[in-house]
Amino acid sequence: MRKITGLICTALLACTVASAQTNWKLKSNKDGIEVYIKNVENSDLKAIRVKCSLQATLSQLTAIVLDVNTGAEWVYSTKSSTLLKQVSPLEVYYYSEVALPWPISNRDFVAHLKASQDQHTKVVTIDGPVIHNYVPEKKGIVRVNKSSGKWILSPGPKNTVKIDYTLETDPGGSIPVWAVNLFAAKGPTETFKKLKEHIAKPAYKHVRLPSIVD
Repeated sequence: MRKITGLICTALLACTVASAQTNWKLKSNKDGIEVYIKNVENSDLKAIRVKCSLQATLSQLTAIVLDVNTGAEWVYSTKSSTLLKQVSPLEVYYYSEVALPWPISNRDFVAHLKASQDQHTKVVTIDGPVIHNYVPEKKGIVRVNKSSGKWILSPGPKNTVKIDYTLETDPGGSIPVWAVNLFAAKGPTETFKKLKEHIAKPAYKHVRLPSIVD
């Protein structure tokens, strides 16, 4: 199963580069994947936004986001991603560890994903805040305690889905500039490129989810 804040891994460092702008600033536009950054007003958190369209159904993309056990296959720099609790087909708790280059300590987090759909517009929203004290902290790994992600999946033309993903996160600790630049340049784009490939896997070809209307 995949994960929202699994994308914390892509944004943990990328988000740290935003300067004092109040509006979204386009950072990159490559292969149809637009990446934006901005500061969060009155907060130490930084925000990242990714917009793109993929050939898929709403059920397919929702299933992948909730299929958190496969997060390491497509989310940039994810070392592990493990389901902790499945409340329903549309709600899960999971643990993830983000691999960062030496000498930076890895980050980890526990997130709560919950999907819902507007029955009139068919827009699917998946919220993914991190939660505290769900699993013990691990020695040598920095726990992420401030982060909240959201997927907005909207029906598009010709069997496509428009994705609008946002994440506000504070990775904690100190992160050198070279690492910030590396992740800002590669993380979000590489994640969504991998997502395009992941959708094509047989496991998601005919997937259907309760309460999700394609």
